[in-house]
Amino acid sequence: MATKAAPSCPAPMKATSNGAFQNENPLDFALPLLIVQIFWWSFAWSLSLGKKPKVSGHSFPQEKHDRVGDLSQHWPPLLLVLVGLELDIRAIRRTGKNTMVIAAAGITLPFIFGIGTSFVLRSTINKGVSNMVFLVFMGVALSITAFPVLARILAELKLLTTDVGRIAMSAAAVNDVVAWILLALAIALSGSESSPLVSLWVLLCGMAFIVFSIFVLKPILSVMARRSPDGEPVKELYICITLSLVLAAGFITDIMGIHALFGAFVVGIIVPKDGPFSGVLIEKIEDLVSGLFLPLYFASSGLKTNVTTIKGAQSWGLLVLVIFNACLGKIVGTVGLAMLFKVPFVEALSLGFLMNTKGLVELIVLNIGKDRKVLTDQSFAILVLMALFTTFITTPIVMAVYKPARNGTPYKHRRIQRKDLDTELRVLACFHSTRNIPTLINLIESSRGIRKKGQLCVYAMHLMELSERSSAISMIHKARKNGLPFWNKKRGDNDQMVIAFEAYLQLRSVVIRPMTAISPLHSIHEDICTCAERKRAALIIMPFHKHQRVDGTMESLGHSFDLVNQRVLRHAPCSVGILVDRGLGGTTQVVASEVSYSVVVPFFGGQDDREALSYGMRMAEHPGIKLTVLKFTTKPETEPDPSRADASTESIKDKEIISELVTFKLKNESVKREEITMGSKEEIIAGLRSMSSSTLFWSEERHRQCPCRSGVRIVQN
Repeated sequence: MATKAAPSCPAPMKATSNGAFQNENPLDFALPLLIVQIFWWSFAWSLSLGKKPKVSGHSFPQEKHDRVGDLSQHWPPLLLVLVGLELDIRAIRRTGKNTMVIAAAGITLPFIFGIGTSFVLRSTINKGVSNMVFLVFMGVALSITAFPVLARILAELKLLTTDVGRIAMSAAAVNDVVAWILLALAIALSGSESSPLVSLWVLLCGMAFIVFSIFVLKPILSVMARRSPDGEPVKELYICITLSLVLAAGFITDIMGIHALFGAFVVGIIVPKDGPFSGVLIEKIEDLVSGLFLPLYFASSGLKTNVTTIKGAQSWGLLVLVIFNACLGKIVGTVGLAMLFKVPFVEALSLGFLMNTKGLVELIVLNIGKDRKVLTDQSFAILVLMALFTTFITTPIVMAVYKPARNGTPYKHRRIQRKDLDTELRVLACFHSTRNIPTLINLIESSRGIRKKGQLCVYAMHLMELSERSSAISMIHKARKNGLPFWNKKRGDNDQMVIAFEAYLQLRSVVIRPMTAISPLHSIHEDICTCAERKRAALIIMPFHKHQRVDGTMESLGHSFDLVNQRVLRHAPCSVGILVDRGLGGTTQVVASEVSYSVVVPFFGGQDDREALSYGMRMAEHPGIKLTVLKFTTKPETEPDPSRADASTESIKDKEIISELVTFKLKNESVKREEITMGSKEEIIAGLRSMSSSTLFWSEERHRQCPCRSGVRIVQN
């Protein structure tokens, strides 16, 4: 009796070939095949608009088709580490009872709607799947809120520190943790084909793993975090140990039958969030994940999403049903409970749409469901489109519905020049990095004069760009504690930039309040202008978009920084000064007894120059400051027509401040006034170059030929 031969397994594919010159096809080897498929799948899928592209069986045999998918499926544990690092369990524990109830409602009702939807899909397009497994997956898919995506939306809309933003962030964090627990349950159920006791055993092992992580792994990570103090580099050994723990945790949970993602997520959560350790860990992982694996994962998910399966009245009806139930459950549940806690309807409605945000985590859930044969091609495509729709509608709807008041009440002292010189002068001084701090502190020290404590109040704002990187979420956590713009209220802040200003505050009679603004560069000017309005600032000092190199040349930081300054100049409610930093006082802070600067104010006339001269006279009160005012006068034949009303008004105001300068000069021997008759641009430049040995120039923004070491260009808005 002949027996049927067992099918032979294909030989393992080698990594690289010996080259085409030795008659070897590169597509028969793993690495070149992977590279070709990466480009092919990305290009073909983008042209096919989601329809899986057909490929030549000769070029890509069937057993080789999944190289890209295989690679993209290996990186999600690294993503889940980032998600875990972004979640602060302590913040969840501090969440108020009201927020916890709102979060619970935002999970429970859509989960119930998901169960109801699962019965409809299972009877139509998802037949043959275990009812219990499918309903749990559907419940998770409809109830999940993408915490990282929500955080970025709130930051983009400047809502992080509003009541809506605080509730949304806290509720989303709770939602994220609960969703992953439910997903672990769904995965455990999907793998139990023999006995229900297997699922129970899997869940018990998962609970034991969490306990083991808290009492064994967390102390190990805490020791490494404590040995990584601020200001010192984190040892590479600690990073390697942590990543090894991630892999080991993923291996253990995969053996249990849950998923490697769950182990990585737990390790990410228990990593200590204090100090630089978690931040460095994020930086080490995110470039690889965001730059390479994330696009591949999107491409692989796109290949799995065959939108052509959605055809006919039934399919489109099911798509509408899924989207309707997802939105209705999340929005109604959130809005209803929020209004019970006396949240205004508009804020409650905005909160409901924010909590309806889906994202990459949702995509991972759906991919797991498809890989576990819980979702068919058609149900997978419907759920992916649901996730895209609910995410895309969030920003425009919230922008249209919720418009919190941003402008402060009108205030009087919007400029440096004022009649009552004893009133407090408030300055909003912005900086990008530690490079700007010494010059900024030296400028503040030179500006405090001899006035009493409290007469100069400086809001030192650290400008931080909110990018698409995962590490931006860790900055958002800091932002939630401090307000928008994010005010560092705690004196013991670990931010080195804050410490520098705090140290100066202890030694000088100046009120300094460190702050942090975290926004995309295209909208960070809104934070600056809003803060200036709320804090009643008379002057905003912005860093120049170029910095001085060691050889003395100016190097651009990028055109985007220049655009930030231009937007601030257009929208600021007060005067604006652009600080051109050429090393005012060097790279260290100058003590008061060593301040010895020569300040030059070119005065041509006009409101900008009057502001510059007013600040210059204030600086001259400092015993170490020598002020020289270069008053440029025009030749008789080039003087403006005195019959013009605006020219006459400006001339009167110019004469008034020059009169104040003459009076001030009589009381202060360090003030000198020179008059230069100008006839051409060359004569102006020659007059300015005659004072090239001066330390600091105060000038109107239009004077760009500053031969000085440092300069401030002032525009009065």
